[in-house]
Amino acid sequence: MKAVILAAGQGTRLRPVTYTMPKPLVPVANKWLIAYAIDTLKAAGLTQIAIVVSSMDSPIVDTLGAGDVLGVEISYIVQEEQLGLAHAIGMAKDFVDDEPFCVFLGDNIFQDKMHDLLVNFPSTGYAAQIVLGEVPDPTRFGIAIIEEGRIKGVVEKPKDPPSNLAIAGVYLFQPTIFEAITKIKPSWRNEYEITDAIQVLIDENQAVVPYALEGWWIDAGKPDPIVVANQLVLEELPYSEADMDKIEGSSDVGHRVVIGENSRIVDSVVRGPVIIGDNTTIKNSYIGPYTAIGNDTTVEDSEVEFSIVMNNCEILNVSGRIDRSLIAHNARVTGSGLRPGTRRLVLAENSLAEI
Repeated sequence: MKAVILAAGQGTRLRPVTYTMPKPLVPVANKWLIAYAIDTLKAAGLTQIAIVVSSMDSPIVDTLGAGDVLGVEISYIVQEEQLGLAHAIGMAKDFVDDEPFCVFLGDNIFQDKMHDLLVNFPSTGYAAQIVLGEVPDPTRFGIAIIEEGRIKGVVEKPKDPPSNLAIAGVYLFQPTIFEAITKIKPSWRNEYEITDAIQVLIDENQAVVPYALEGWWIDAGKPDPIVVANQLVLEELPYSEADMDKIEGSSDVGHRVVIGENSRIVDSVVRGPVIIGDNTTIKNSYIGPYTAIGNDTTVEDSEVEFSIVMNNCEILNVSGRIDRSLIAHNARVTGSGLRPGTRRLVLAENSLAEI
């Protein structure tokens, strides 16, 4: 079975970060968001993966290449116009080559690795199997209508939800989905909706079956969910003692603190779970729980917690605590002598903030 990851979107909900970085390359716990989907697919034996991108000039192509860095075979499909999920999936017909296949949205992250689902789908005989996740407010999502163990329809943002199970962005299809896509028309958004194609399968009495996720699920399309996803992934770090060879001075470093190569913690307090990349220095600072700091970064005389700090950043002499923030590559944050207070930041690449 092959897999298709949809990653051609513009990431407008995550701007300004995504002005210069595709959303699938935003790091969560120092790993690209799209890498979580690829790892899930790879663990189930799906190593032939096509990624749908907006252009071959996309940084996704430059970063992932042929997939060697992640141990998979990656090819690319260009969707120049974003005309909906069904349109993107339809473009993968030649890649799929008459096999069952999996579709993953490139900006979701799951605790459930769905191993049995991915391994067993080709032998089930189902036309489609749709992954559903529990949500606290089902009026904000597409909700599946389930009868006798099958999906009988989908209600978009229902006022009176039939369940709290939302479509979570993972789909398994037989090649019959391609014929179904040819039978649908654009929606009011002028997009070809995959839910309409799924409804074609249902109306033709083909078996469309739900799969209920276990554990948490994050649609990481906005800054707050990205930061929450970072917390949830870091929460699963196993117990580990601090690497004393990388700790200097009067530092106090707790457990579940992962420190990268050639990184130093000097006269600082670090409370895990925390992950720190390579060639990074933490000096005279406090790094609080659920924080990920990237490579080649310096944090000095500052406090950071519940945040993502990407690569090649500087955080210097900041009064107050940076909290629940998303700071992109090459950003520089410096103190300006203002009175102490909590700071919350979402900074694009090459930003400079004085606070």
